[in-house]
Amino acid sequence: MKGPFWRDSGHPPAIPRRDWLRLVGLGGAAAGLSAWPGGEALPADVGEPGGFQSSILAKNKVQENRANPTVVDGRVIQPQRELPVLHRTDVLVVGGGPAGICAAIAAKRAGADVTLVERYGHFGGLWTGGLVLLVLGHVVQGGKQVCQGIGEEILRRLDKLDGAIINRRPGANPTVDAEAVKYVMVEMIDEAAVKVFLHCWCADAILSGNKVQGVVIESKSGRLAILAKVVVDATGDGDVFAAAGAEFEHRSHNIGLVSRIGNLDRVDPEKAKQAPKPRLLGSPTPIPGVHWVNMLGPEEDGLDVNVLTRLEMQHRKFIWRHMQKVRATPGYEKVYLMETAPQLGVRITRVLRGLSTVRLEDLKAGTRFPDVIGVGGSTSGNHGPWQIPYGALVPVKIDNLLAAGRCISAEIRMADLVRLIPNCFVTGHAAGVAAAVAVQDGCTPRQVDVAKVQRILRQQDAYLGEPG
Repeated sequence: MKGPFWRDSGHPPAIPRRDWLRLVGLGGAAAGLSAWPGGEALPADVGEPGGFQSSILAKNKVQENRANPTVVDGRVIQPQRELPVLHRTDVLVVGGGPAGICAAIAAKRAGADVTLVERYGHFGGLWTGGLVLLVLGHVVQGGKQVCQGIGEEILRRLDKLDGAIINRRPGANPTVDAEAVKYVMVEMIDEAAVKVFLHCWCADAILSGNKVQGVVIESKSGRLAILAKVVVDATGDGDVFAAAGAEFEHRSHNIGLVSRIGNLDRVDPEKAKQAPKPRLLGSPTPIPGVHWVNMLGPEEDGLDVNVLTRLEMQHRKFIWRHMQKVRATPGYEKVYLMETAPQLGVRITRVLRGLSTVRLEDLKAGTRFPDVIGVGGSTSGNHGPWQIPYGALVPVKIDNLLAAGRCISAEIRMADLVRLIPNCFVTGHAAGVAAAVAVQDGCTPRQVDVAKVQRILRQQDAYLGEPG
């Protein structure tokens, strides 16, 4: 080459991978790196029609909007600073699990401008990232399905995909494929035209007095603000309502780690007779020969970062070593560990103190609430339906905020029902509609016209119980 590759007056241009290989003298020798073993060219990724590309976006850059903490007398002090506003919206849903997805879609369909924030790079929460693939909690005694609305719509869409769901029949608890669920959720969020920000955590709540006005998020873009008229806390851990100063109950629960194992359809039945069947082989999934393996785990505090770190490491070691024992069993030599869930199985942490509380006594008594916004089911059709009052979503003191999912106001004896995926669908659906109505009517969620919320929920095919 004659002279510099680029002029000093401007930034260097993007360098396609092929040109880079030629520049470093690997053009011919490395040609095989861009092809499959059979010789055909690798398919180009979106945004990479000519192979890998990279550009310098800024030289000698120093991070903006910094306000570094300092150490003063042994204490770390965070200085005051202005936060850039990333976005403004009517309804902000924090958390893209089953509750959050339903909340976002419901609010959008009810006419609000909606934004969804999710800490991972995918939707579905523990249903997908935690590989908790079994759907239970949607049927009651007699086999009636009480989870309808947007949650049922998700399941019906899975019905139409090959290899997405099995055991989908009246009264049964189906099992899904996590990737299929992720796809369906992306499709539904896109169709609803919900604004989405992935890869960001809720770091704080923005308040004016006792009114939430948005949240602070933390991401690779730094610390930013999203302003909203109503916020739905669908984080599962009550991150928003805790940051806002709402009262809650802090609980411990079992924390496990789910895994998937493969080749169970290749077990040699004759050799397998030589030894007892291995433990912890899990349950079938839509993929032939692949099982998902649940783990109870010890009772721990899911808000303690030291606990979470220890359990992640311990659980992964246990799963790997257990699989080696399985593979050492005659007939099971071809069974292998496909994956461990990228998301630890935290079941319960914070639970809101709401205007109403979901109670076991009300389930047993069949209590009917005038502000019912959904009906919960059982794990195996072993009891009747139970109504969820709107007040269980509303904090006692903090305004412009609703809870959805496992962190709604519920006594500890109801926790293992409230946290089930279909019941999270139900509370998320209701929270989304209520948030949209509050915005449209210019009131706080606690002042919302519940009858109007109920009417819209029914229009969106939600089930609120049989007429009394």
